[in-house]
Amino acid sequence: MDMLTIGAFARACRLSPKALRLYDELELLRPARVDPHTGYRYYTAGQLERARLVAWLRRLGMPLARIREVCALAPREAAEEVRAYWARVESETALRRDLAAHLVTHLSSHPSRKDTTVLELRYRAHSDRGLVRPANQDTAYAGTRLLAVADGHGPTGGPASGAAVEALRFLDTAQAPAGDVLDLLQDAARAAAEAVLGISGGEASGTTLTALLWTGSALALVHVGDSRAYLLRDGGLFRVTHDHSVVQSLIDEGRLTPEEAASHPRRALLVKDLTTGAPDLRLHEARRGDRYLLCSDGLHGVVPDHRLRELLTAGADPDAAVSALVAAAHAAGGPDNVSCVVADVV
Repeated sequence: MDMLTIGAFARACRLSPKALRLYDELELLRPARVDPHTGYRYYTAGQLERARLVAWLRRLGMPLARIREVCALAPREAAEEVRAYWARVESETALRRDLAAHLVTHLSSHPSRKDTTVLELRYRAHSDRGLVRPANQDTAYAGTRLLAVADGHGPTGGPASGAAVEALRFLDTAQAPAGDVLDLLQDAARAAAEAVLGISGGEASGTTLTALLWTGSALALVHVGDSRAYLLRDGGLFRVTHDHSVVQSLIDEGRLTPEEAASHPRRALLVKDLTTGAPDLRLHEARRGDRYLLCSDGLHGVVPDHRLRELLTAGADPDAAVSALVAAAHAAGGPDNVSCVVADVV
């Protein structure tokens, strides 16, 4: 068998000899032969494909331990692992980008012209059984700093959603610097997931969770499932969250249109909830005049976005807006529990 010296192999796969020696020590890429007298390493041309894969994965920033796992998989399974890894990288990058934008805004303020305007939230929360369901498995909460909606499912769905929100209640009084608020939310979400697992007792129950935490100048978001957060700003309605649902995945892949998703038989199935997947975490700059809506799918599933915008625009205050939104869900048949929180930045 023709052998390549370590130098020739390094040039062919674009890895340095130093990297090849490291990967040999880690048993990630072993040479085909090692000279027993000189210790010199030799490789075969058949090893180039694995070496190039290792080089590509390192350029992605993948840790060596995970590269070892990927290289041991069949190509299709390896592709799925790379897809999952990159999705996590993009999520973490988006989180850091939002935090960086907030810090740039904060640090760019001229020290001699400190803004003395104090912003706060004016809010209303309401959870309604709807017109069809025998019980309410939703929980809605609004306080000085914390806004939250959770939509439970399964035999203990109601207690699950309640436990998730209750686990976050301490955030309403806990002060955290803007730079630490996402860490605080992440830890609180873990505690909420543990509380839900304790409630479910092994049964197929769980809950969504969508919550916003007020810092005084920004809102930090934690979100998992298909409850939603919307922002009404300057007359336009913007969806802040991305559904973790089967139909949303099909829309993202181009296999389903939003119009088709509205009547899809699997539209209630989740890809992940609080106990089965990591939540999204982001930081949003707040402006005076902003109006936020958090709601379960009992509202957004039957009331289209254009109608939500009309009702949120027409509501003189959060109380009026919440009442109008619940009434619209009832007018659409009220097939599910309806929970919503409306909060104004004033």
